[in-house]
Amino acid sequence: MLDIKEIRNNLESVTARLKSRGTDAAKGLEELMALDEGRRVLLTEVEALKAKRNTVSEEVGRLKKEKADADATEKLIEEMQGVGAEIKAIDKKLAECEDKLLEIMLTIPNLPHESVPVGLSEEDNRVERTIGKKPDFAFTPKEHTDIGEALGILDFDRASKLAGARFSLLKGSGARLERALINFMLDVHINDHGYTEILPPFMVKSECFVGTGQLPKFKDDQFKIDGIDSYLIPTAEVPVTNIHREEILDELPIKYTAYTPCFRKEAGSYGKDVKGLIRLHQFNKVELVKFTTPEDSYEELEALTANAEEILKRLGLHYRVVTLCTGDIGFSSAKTYDLEVWLPGQDTFREISSCSNFEDFQARRAAIRYRPDDSGGGSKKPVLVHTINGSGLAVGRTLVAILENFQQADGSVTVPEVLRPYMGGLEKIEKP
Repeated sequence: MLDIKEIRNNLESVTARLKSRGTDAAKGLEELMALDEGRRVLLTEVEALKAKRNTVSEEVGRLKKEKADADATEKLIEEMQGVGAEIKAIDKKLAECEDKLLEIMLTIPNLPHESVPVGLSEEDNRVERTIGKKPDFAFTPKEHTDIGEALGILDFDRASKLAGARFSLLKGSGARLERALINFMLDVHINDHGYTEILPPFMVKSECFVGTGQLPKFKDDQFKIDGIDSYLIPTAEVPVTNIHREEILDELPIKYTAYTPCFRKEAGSYGKDVKGLIRLHQFNKVELVKFTTPEDSYEELEALTANAEEILKRLGLHYRVVTLCTGDIGFSSAKTYDLEVWLPGQDTFREISSCSNFEDFQARRAAIRYRPDDSGGGSKKPVLVHTINGSGLAVGRTLVAILENFQQADGSVTVPEVLRPYMGGLEKIEKP
């Protein structure tokens, strides 16, 4: 959530930055400013009335103590009863105004960082670097669906029988490869990058979704649990970020990694990527989350992105790093790097991780603060942290990349060397 003071004091700049995201991103600002002005008028009125009530109450107390004119005292008491009723009425209007203000504020996206390229679609994204080379095949490479089904490790028909469209069923070496990837990713991030592992709940309260920005804006994308105020998590970002909701932290940065299954309705993607493991209702992901100071957050974003890249490098996969433009970054993000892995079977790059700095956007919604160090020995006022997260990586898409990049002419798939200890030494996945 944005700072209302920032909007009020820099309305022209905020409006321009929001419009760079798209034509409707600045929607509601005019109504917001009108409500903000009305709220401040009501605050002034009610504070003046409360001050008057306090002054008169002291006067009534003095008159009673001095046993002064009873009629005058009673008149003051009656007058204050009227003031009290007026205060109650204004407080009600104020509460209604603040509720409406919050409702609008929760629908306004974050401001793009100045380094984000201006554009309206993925065509305007900027490629920062490309790592590795495309594999060279002496045959026409197949897509992961054909490879996996031929090897007997992917079964989409039975997955559909069990759960419907956009679900997968992994068998044998396929299931083991998915599990190997999860353990490998966690081990790298914990042992080499210094993250603390978290195993959070896979369903959390709606207030957690508000804290990270999924609600109310993207309610239709979430799986709601009937009968209780909870949702299945779309990413570990939601529970892990909310670990410190309404807390004041002492030392930063804090670095967490978590494996979770993720659940998404994919409400806006009907007809898109309906085949295979790319866009599912349920998928596995290893997430990276950081809580940092404002001063260090962009340096920490670069470090987190490098941590996610390290997985791709160790697996020997060809990929590129892309800075998303203003029209393509997510609702809560100020800046996002996408890691896009090369998929030879599809002859294209595909997103495998998004690494974002949300600055204080999520922290303001979730009330996550820290107390800056004061070398002078005083007690500095707590300030909002900056939050950062990214996939380290999306497990299913990594499995897709391995099947397509390490496929062999005979239909087998070579297991990357770093995964073999997690696969019981298996070097190749072959037809049964």
